Amino acid sequence: MTATDVPPTLPGRLGDPSLDLRTDPRAKPDLVAALAAFGLDGPAAPPPVTRADGPAAVSEAVGALHDGFSAVYAAVPLDLPGDAPDDAVEVTETSVASPDGHVVPLVLYRPAGVSGPLPCVVYIHGGGMVILDAETRVHDRWCRELALTGVVAARVGFRNAWTALGAHPFPAGLDDCAAALRWLDDQRGELGLTRIVLQGESGGANLVLATTLRAKRSGDLDAIDGVYASVPYVSGGYAWDDARKLRELPSMIENDGYFINCALMDLLVAAYDPHGRHTEDPLAWPLFATDDDLAGLPPHVISVNELDPLRDEGLAYYRKLLRAGVPVEGRMNLGIVHGAEMIFRQALPGEHRAAIADIRAFVDRLDVVHD
Repeated sequence: MTATDVPPTLPGRLGDPSLDLRTDPRAKPDLVAALAAFGLDGPAAPPPVTRADGPAAVSEAVGALHDGFSAVYAAVPLDLPGDAPDDAVEVTETSVASPDGHVVPLVLYRPAGVSGPLPCVVYIHGGGMVILDAETRVHDRWCRELALTGVVAARVGFRNAWTALGAHPFPAGLDDCAAALRWLDDQRGELGLTRIVLQGESGGANLVLATTLRAKRSGDLDAIDGVYASVPYVSGGYAWDDARKLRELPSMIENDGYFINCALMDLLVAAYDPHGRHTEDPLAWPLFATDDDLAGLPPHVISVNELDPLRDEGLAYYRKLLRAGVPVEGRMNLGIVHGAEMIFRQALPGEHRAAIADIRAFVDRLDVVHD
């Protein structure tokens, strides 16, 4: 038998549909143990409804997802030896007005006692643009860690498409992010900001990328010096049939059910674009950006995780940026699931600290001078 006679072993659930994180040999044991504490080490449970059950059922199920993930964020252990005290970072709350008059909360984190001009990392949180709040412990810790590298971290409290008080589908959250960016750019001098870098994970990465595409359309691209998108959620294609997933984004099958699953994500899509009018609109789903949309954008970093159903859409966006001539760097974190380097800080201290350091290093590599 020659090497060509041996059939390839496909990774994850492509090769063995029975695999889960407990049995996939690629998974980091410390992460699996951290997930097990929340009962999340096995296959992610499918939601109780689909979009076919109608808007009311989708809203109820999305609300339950919000509550469930919020509970994990409230309970996950975050402390590590050597953590700086809270007063090492100065926190200031302010707000900006969105075009429709909505007031967008903005929280600024600055290293204490540092008065000189600093770069700004505008942080936009994950949750599929639909769930989780900006002010969670996980998001607060992330912004504090960014600030401790010597930047101003600006946390944007954009409107989720789902809230307990009502829906705010696309483009409300994007409007809020664009308004926050515009205000920060206008206030560079008063706030002592040099470069402005957009950074977010998952749905936050979607909004980071969409805000950049929108800024190009509106002539505001000079407000953005760089873009760092982690585990981007950018296709909206989680209800595609298996043939299309295998052809275009096979990680949706390879890693489906590892912490998150496609059925769950499709409910978030239904909440974000309830009438399906923006299925291939790059401002809603940046994966559909054309070469013309992408040409001339500022430098990007796209970071993906090996065991994430979303891995391949992040890689696809990276390749689109390359093709369009955008300066772009790529990263892949082996052995971990969607967003784990941020959420499971205590279980993955190396990955967490490397991610924070990499964002700061990217900021330092930018060489943009504003008038």
